[in-house]
Amino acid sequence: MAVRHETHRARSVDQSPSPLDTARECFTLLVAGPQPLSLDGRSFSGLPNRSIPLDELRDRMLRRSYPRSARDAVWAHLVRQSREHGATWTLACAGMALPALAGVARWLTSRFPGEVFDLHAEVLGGFLGALATVDVDRPGVLVRLRWAAYRAGFAALSEALDAPTPIGRDFRSAPPRQPWGHPDLVLARAVRQAVLTRTEADLIGATRLDETPITDWADHHETSHDAAYKARQRAERRLVAFLREQAPTNNPDDPVASYITDEDAVAAPRLGRKRRSPSVINARHGGRTQPDRESATAVSKPGANPRLLRCGGPTPAHLSAGSPEVPPCA
Repeated sequence: MAVRHETHRARSVDQSPSPLDTARECFTLLVAGPQPLSLDGRSFSGLPNRSIPLDELRDRMLRRSYPRSARDAVWAHLVRQSREHGATWTLACAGMALPALAGVARWLTSRFPGEVFDLHAEVLGGFLGALATVDVDRPGVLVRLRWAAYRAGFAALSEALDAPTPIGRDFRSAPPRQPWGHPDLVLARAVRQAVLTRTEADLIGATRLDETPITDWADHHETSHDAAYKARQRAERRLVAFLREQAPTNNPDDPVASYITDEDAVAAPRLGRKRRSPSVINARHGGRTQPDRESATAVSKPGANPRLLRCGGPTPAHLSAGSPEVPPCA
C-alpha cells in the first residue's frame, strides 16, 4: 500500500491529477477527521446498528456476500441525498463508485490516443450526469450509473479514434513527385514515351529489379553477353537522362527528389559491368604472373605501330579511355 501511495505521489509531481484522482482525494477528506460523513446502519439490512463512515460502508458493499437488494437500497439513498443536499453527497457518490469508475477508465485509457485527463473527465461527467436522471426505484442503480459513465467515455474514445491524424508543418507523408514511383511504372512510362524499347525495358527490369543474371537473360534471348551489357548500358543512360529531365529542379520542398537526382547523376557513368583483364606474362619464356600495375607496361609497347588499330587511323576516344564494354585485345 505504501508503494502505491509513493507511485501516485510521484506521478502527481509530473502531471496534474486526473478528475478521478481529485474525486478520490475529496472523498478521503469527507471520511477523515473525528466526524466523517456517515450513514445510519440501522436503516439498512446487513449493516451494523450504528453510524458507518462511507469508506467502511464501501468496503462492506464490495464483498460478494453483501446482499444485492441491500446494495441497491444504499445506492438509492445516496442518490437521493445527492439530489437533495448537493455537492457534499455528490462527491460522496463519486467516491463510493470509484472502484467501478476506475475499472471503466482503465479499460478505455488503454485504447485512448489522447490525453488521459480528458477521458477521465468524460467518464466522471457521465456518472455525475446520470445521478440526476437514474431511476432509483429500479434494481441495479450502481450498474446503470456505471454504464452511463462507460457510454460517455466510449463516446470520447470513438471521437478520438475517428479524428484525422494531425499533420505537422515540417514532417508529413505524401506521394513522391514525378517521375518517382514504382520502378515498373517508371519503365512503362519510358516505353510509352519512346525512351526505351520493350526489349530494353525488359532487360533492365529483369537484370536490375528481378536480379536475373545478365548472362542468363542474354542466353534466353539468343544474344551475346557483351551485346546485352552494351544494350543495357545505353538504355540506362537514356533512362537516367529522361528521369533527370522530368525531375523538378531547385525545389526546397522535395529534398528527396533532389537527392535521388544527384545520386543518378553520379551513378550514371558506372552503369554496366566492369571487367578486368588478367595480367599474364607468357610462362614459356620464364615469366610469372605479375600484378596489374606491372603487367600493363609489358603488354603495350611504347612504340607500337598505330596502324594495328583501325588501319592506322586515330585512336577513338571511347576506346582510348579503357571502356569496360570493349573486350581485351588478344
